[in-house]
This record gives sequence, C-alpha cells and structure tokens, in this order.
Amino acid sequence: MKRALVSDIHGNVVAFKAVLDDIRQQGITEIYSLGDIIGYGPNPVECLELVKRKCKISILGNHDQAALFDPDGFNPTAFRAILWTRDQIDNASNSNQWWDYLGELPRSLSEGKFLFVHGSPRDPTNEYVFPEDVYNQRKMDNLFDRIEQFSFQGHTHVPGVFTPSLEFFGPEECDYEYRLGDEKAMFNVGSVGQPRDGDSRACYVILTDESVVFRRVEYDIEATASRIYDAADLDNMLGDRIREGR
Repeated sequence: MKRALVSDIHGNVVAFKAVLDDIRQQGITEIYSLGDIIGYGPNPVECLELVKRKCKISILGNHDQAALFDPDGFNPTAFRAILWTRDQIDNASNSNQWWDYLGELPRSLSEGKFLFVHGSPRDPTNEYVFPEDVYNQRKMDNLFDRIEQFSFQGHTHVPGVFTPSLEFFGPEECDYEYRLGDEKAMFNVGSVGQPRDGDSRACYVILTDESVVFRRVEYDIEATASRIYDAADLDNMLGDRIREGR
C-alpha cells in the first residue's frame, strides 16, 4: 500500500497542481483528500475538478460544508470568501454537478486500523486538534479512545504527529518520516493551499504500511496571491497569509 493524503487545498489550484506533480514523481496513483477543497482561494471550481478526477476518496471539510449550507461561526474574512466561492460555483457551466458532488462527500472513512477525517475522530468535520492540545489530557485521551490505531486529519493546517503520551512532533522533529508501530498515533497531514506552520510550501503526506512521510512542495505563491488580490471579495490578507505560511 502506498497512497498520498492531501488536505485543505482551499481553492489554491497552483499549489495543488504542484503537489499532484510531486505525487506523480513519487510513483503514487492513489490519492485521498481530507477536506476543504474550497474556501479562501481563488480557483474553487478548478480544484473541485481536479479532486474529482484525481482523488480516489474525498472527505467533507468544514468549508465544503459551509458552501453547501450556512457558514456558522466563520470570521468575516472566511464568511466573505465562502459567499464568493458559492458565486464561482453557481456561475460555472456545470454548477449542479459540483453542488451534487459536495453534497455526497462522506464525513469520515474507516479502513481497518486507519481512520480518515477532516477535523478529529470525535467530530470529523469541525473539531480542531492543535499542537498545544497535548496539554489537555482529557481531550487527547478522548480522541485516542475513538481510534483503533491511526487517524489522519487536516483542518488546522499544521502538520505533525500526536502520540498518546501527550507529545506532538512537527515534520522536522521526526526528520519528515514517522515509523508506524504498535502505538496509536494521530497525524495532521498539513495543508496544500494555505500552510500555517511557518513554512509557505505546500504540504501533504505519503502513507505506507510502514511509515508516514511528510512532503513539502514549492509552488508559484505569487501567482495565487495575485489572483486573490484581483478578486474584490477575497481579503488581501489571504494572499499575504500564503506568502508567510501562517
């Protein structure tokens, strides 16, 4: 088994294409998307098209859900971006296809010892699991009690590994590879389209039976930022953010 796990593409088609090219170069043909195909970024329809065509599995993210329904709890910047994203999908020539596709996305997928979600094992779509949550033993114990052995998620845009011993390892702390053993672990696969760990390169992981490998991929950030700045209803902060990786 060898598959690529991507998440939080967020309408950044330039980053996604660069990641797809890197995945191809690794000889991988099986790709899972862990949600938030859209939201924030300037090319939502193009990203939907690529995910549908290239990904074997796609999980519902909170931004995907917000585009379908109401973006409750979103800050003003994210709220405006969702409304703009809805307009882009509505104005696409095959609009109904994309609304149907989003509406059929599952909230989680379980494959033996592997659980795939967007948010967390407890709330697959909306719950955040941040690195600092390792100081919240009750929360972490609850999350680990809900997985058979390994879970994979996105949502925070911060890649890394959580262990039951209340530790968090960023990719660089495990030399970009974590060996799978008997101990449970939760993996955040990072973000393709809007990294927030101080590294502006796109992030995804490669999952095999033996390990999880974190990959960072350079892409033309300025191309995406310019498209964001050109869209009046997308806050310029979203372009600044992908430059900074925060």
